[in-house]
Amino acid sequence: QVQLVESGGGLVQPGGSLGLSCQASGNIFSIYTMGWYRQAPGKPRELVATVTTPGSTKYADSVKGRFTISSDNTNRTVYLQMNNLKPEDTADYYCHLSYVRGRTYNYWGQGTQVTVSS
Repeated sequence: QVQLVESGGGLVQPGGSLGLSCQASGNIFSIYTMGWYRQAPGKPRELVATVTTPGSTKYADSVKGRFTISSDNTNRTVYLQMNNLKPEDTADYYCHLSYVRGRTYNYWGQGTQVTVSS
């Protein structure tokens, strides 16, 4: 069983920065994608950024240039550095891990709240 443990998040003023981290544990195939999705109230969950081993990244257009995703493959940890935060970044952020081994396996963290407000 795969578990994802998230940390970080909180309240920050517009223009501020926050960092999120997510560590995976359990039986994980060697090639996988980890990343972050977010869901604001009344909106569908959307991709924020992902990284696929060994290091290919993907970002939502809305966060390009402001957010940076990185990973520590040895410790199966993914980080999201969020700079120049905007009120529209306010959402619950969910860590996600997926890999393909015969079929696609998807795992989600419990979510962490990010609020950008003055």
